[in-house]
Amino acid sequence: MIALWLRLPWHLPVLAGLILLPTIRAMAGEPTSAANDNPNNSRDMKSLRIAVCQTFCIDSDLEGNLRRIEYALQQAAEQRSQLACFPETALLGWINPEAHKLAEPIPGPIADRISKLAQKYELMICIGISEKDGQKLYDSAILVGKDGTILNKHRKINTLVELLDPPYTRGTIDEIRVVETPLGRIGLLICADTFKDDLVEQVGRQNPDLLLVPYGWAAEKGAWPEHGRSLTDWVKHTARRAGCPVVGTDVVGRISDGPWKGKVYGGQSLVVDRQGKVLGTLRDRDAEVRVFTIAVDE
Repeated sequence: MIALWLRLPWHLPVLAGLILLPTIRAMAGEPTSAANDNPNNSRDMKSLRIAVCQTFCIDSDLEGNLRRIEYALQQAAEQRSQLACFPETALLGWINPEAHKLAEPIPGPIADRISKLAQKYELMICIGISEKDGQKLYDSAILVGKDGTILNKHRKINTLVELLDPPYTRGTIDEIRVVETPLGRIGLLICADTFKDDLVEQVGRQNPDLLLVPYGWAAEKGAWPEHGRSLTDWVKHTARRAGCPVVGTDVVGRISDGPWKGKVYGGQSLVVDRQGKVLGTLRDRDAEVRVFTIAVDE
């Protein structure tokens, strides 16, 4: 048999091998090229380059926090990112009483500076931002297009009112929106919103391709790094309930006032796919920018 094979014209064994290769690979448990082209088989997928920007925040230090945000954007742009994600209240700090005096409306002077950074670096930006509306203070997040347009705004609903006096005003469930963007359908929630099934399900019913969640995950100093496991569990659980990949971006720093004074933000931001599989976790208690390639529906 071997001798006959060798006496065949040279191109016939090669052609036979090419014809048989998919069958041989399937028998060996390898995916064929068709499976590689479409890993979910029933979905057409596209890839997004998303920068998770785990920044250090100092309460009330608006200029310093903006400087650190811009440094992170520089790194994201250098790595050809399309979207940069930042933590909860990344400009003035979470449960910071001084935000009542320092926060601005959205749109307004502070949000305008984020819009200009989006234009400068040609990046879509998601960031947590303290919002003043009359006498009310909101824990909000905005999604800004690379042209500087505010595409979406979410006001945190599960605000943990006992931690700030006077407390953040709560947003409402009917304000939760998933918006069409050049990168796909994107939804927003904030930190403890993900503790509430009805809020996550409200996002999921709108068929998002991606859910962005700025976090301020804090605990006593001695609780880290183990406390990061609870953040991982919540983000995984949220992705499975929403039915889409989730980017959970945590902050690094320390709470300076109120009942949780002295507690530490531990970083460990993460990205998970729609099944809740962790695609990567950032450093513990240290600033970092890391870019992920995420597959979403096209």
